[in-house]
Amino acid sequence: MALPSSRLSQRIQELLDFDKRLYFLLLVLLFVLIRFLTNTLIVEAIPDSQNLKKSGALTFFYIFNTLEYIWTPFALLWKFTVISFLIWVGAFALGYKVPYKELWEFALVAEIVFLLPELVRFLIYLNPDTSITYLEIQENRPLSLLSFIGYEQVEERLRYPFGTFNFFELIYGAVWVLGFHSISRRSIQESVWVILLSYFLPLLIWVTWYAMVYR
Repeated sequence: MALPSSRLSQRIQELLDFDKRLYFLLLVLLFVLIRFLTNTLIVEAIPDSQNLKKSGALTFFYIFNTLEYIWTPFALLWKFTVISFLIWVGAFALGYKVPYKELWEFALVAEIVFLLPELVRFLIYLNPDTSITYLEIQENRPLSLLSFIGYEQVEERLRYPFGTFNFFELIYGAVWVLGFHSISRRSIQESVWVILLSYFLPLLIWVTWYAMVYR
């Protein structure tokens, strides 16, 4: 049975009362800016990068990155849609009826969590020394299993799964627990079970499948 809105729930709703369209635009711009600056560092880490630029050898690299910048807003919209749908389905499976639109809007807000590792990675290599390599910057996943073990010690097919299990995913899950609690007016304990079932379980299945089929 849904509970009356708690003081925490009311506070969260107050914090979320802002223009989501403007927020989305700002979020996209921040993601693109940080990725652009990080990619600039990656280029500088490539040996003899100045001559490679002049010769056009990095043309494919620049084209790929430009396409990534253009695709960023669409990738985010797709991510919000999938995650909010999974949580909506998970809630329904546990017998909780919640409005999908509010879940989608919260997915938009919660994405700010994943701006943090992008920013941390950029700051780590803001002044890279000459021993830093292109691959080291590219494979850096702050506060992840991959960062603790070292990407050199991990098989290539396991780098993505190990990089996915990180501290920021836990923060994201905790934020979603609060968000679901606010939207559904269910208890924190019930909200934890919904997020475990509808977000972390599919994430575990996805990275396991990725590691199995990677070639």
